[in-house]
Amino acid sequence: MDFFKVLELVGGLCLFLFGMNLMGTYLEKSAGSGLKNILGRLTSGKFIGFLTGLAVTAVIQSSSATTVMVVGFVNSGLMTLRQAINVIIGANVGTTVTAWILSLTGIEGSNFFVRLLTPSSFVPVLALVGILLYMGAKKSRRKDIGVILLGFATLMFGMETMSGAVSGLKGDPTFASILTMFDNPILGVLAGALLTAIIQSSSASVGILQALSSTGQITVGMSVPIIMGQNIGTCVTALISSVGANRNARRASLVHLIFNLLGTAAMLLLFSLARALFSIPMLSESADAFTIAVCHSVFNIVCTLLMFPLTGLLEYLAVRLIPDDKNAPAERVIAVDERLMATPSVAISQCRRLTMDMARSCIDALQSALTALEGYSDDLRKLVVREEKDADRYEDILGSYLVRLNSQDLSEADSREAAQLLHIIGDFERISDHAVNVVEAAGELQEKGIAFTGAAKRELAVLCAAVMECAAGTVAAFCYGDESMAVRIEPLEHTVDKLKEQLRARHIRRMQQGNCSIEAGFVWSDLITNLERVTDHCSNVACCLVETGHNALGMHSYTHALRADNANFSALCAEYAKKYALDED
Repeated sequence: MDFFKVLELVGGLCLFLFGMNLMGTYLEKSAGSGLKNILGRLTSGKFIGFLTGLAVTAVIQSSSATTVMVVGFVNSGLMTLRQAINVIIGANVGTTVTAWILSLTGIEGSNFFVRLLTPSSFVPVLALVGILLYMGAKKSRRKDIGVILLGFATLMFGMETMSGAVSGLKGDPTFASILTMFDNPILGVLAGALLTAIIQSSSASVGILQALSSTGQITVGMSVPIIMGQNIGTCVTALISSVGANRNARRASLVHLIFNLLGTAAMLLLFSLARALFSIPMLSESADAFTIAVCHSVFNIVCTLLMFPLTGLLEYLAVRLIPDDKNAPAERVIAVDERLMATPSVAISQCRRLTMDMARSCIDALQSALTALEGYSDDLRKLVVREEKDADRYEDILGSYLVRLNSQDLSEADSREAAQLLHIIGDFERISDHAVNVVEAAGELQEKGIAFTGAAKRELAVLCAAVMECAAGTVAAFCYGDESMAVRIEPLEHTVDKLKEQLRARHIRRMQQGNCSIEAGFVWSDLITNLERVTDHCSNVACCLVETGHNALGMHSYTHALRADNANFSALCAEYAKKYALDED
């Protein structure tokens, strides 16, 4: 091979790797909502987990990416170790799809329809469609499809270029002497593992092997151990990804390595025994792209059949090798996982789940604060303060994560959802702040021996009930995506505004009549102000939910339009005014 052929080979390899990475990235992006739905339906069933791993890997064309996602899911508590094992096993089978696509480069024939199946015929068409979509489409989804087609065309063009560059090695004695080393299965396994570890993609290393097979000097016997080694090399990506993760995440990456090591060891033993005991002429025949795809599939399917019944053993080994530290405090699950940045839809799904946890934590704080008004205790105060600190932490972690996530190439739907969450987390955090203010006011009443009049207590109970219904409805609307519930929040907030003014006026009269002290009046004013502001933040959340449901974020315009002329709004206001009417003064 001369200097210019080496340049051609390097160029083809670069195009091949770039095309594979580009196609995989945009397939992952386009399939984001589908990945989110698959994850949502995932159960502990072995077969469901296996099919999940197979399907996701077949779609995004990378078992390494799937395994890294799995490590992230386990690390963030979205998936158990047992579920992860089943998905990882499925990913090993799903990765064989790429080899079958690349085997199209070996199709030959003079028939018109056969020639249509060759890459030299259909790749230019795909590239043309891809560039038209990328340059002409206005919708991001169509642009993404265009990039996927361009990535596939680049991948196949790189494959053809590599095959053309090495075709001159047919009959080359130097190349043949190098390949004789791989007659030793151990060296073949090591070569496959090393190559895959370097480029961190078993699909890419299989493609390189398929390109080299065009020389006619790669035998079936040489290719099988190399394919076995590729499965070991692909574990490197997940192992690197698990650095700094919690124990279960590290165990998930270790399971991936154990599975491939045991599977390769078993298959290598069977292969070596068969080769020693029987004369198998096929092993000495030249391998082509199609044969390599068959060997790759057979190896992974047989490994799966051998190891699938042993998932319990794999879990046991991982736990034994990375044991729990009984003397250390329980590990805290990391709120958001950096590994999921590569899959924005799944990352946003995780952020939404954590925001739901935050919302429930804030409403618990509010409920505890309102309970403290009826019977204050230091334990209630500590509980509310703890929940408020948790809300602060949620806001810090989620806010910084979502801001960085917004810098990624997000789909329109993901971008809207990220913006919605950024709006909402601030309001939930403020609700917890007001809960602290309420419980501190209850503590002040207890400490100073201040008591409200009977009428004031009854009025406060009405306000608290309205505020609690507003907060609970807001959390339910957010957690369940219930827009019909969300549109009821603004009328209820409007009712609380009027209640606050009524309570303020009535209390002023009581002070003027000498029925209530000035000191009690200050606490009263702080209380009703904080409770009313809780519903302001509930209104912000509800309006955000309604507006993003209509692909916009214009809360003020929505509120003004709602109050200006809306029969339903007026009817709901009347309903709540009747429900939370005060007794005659």
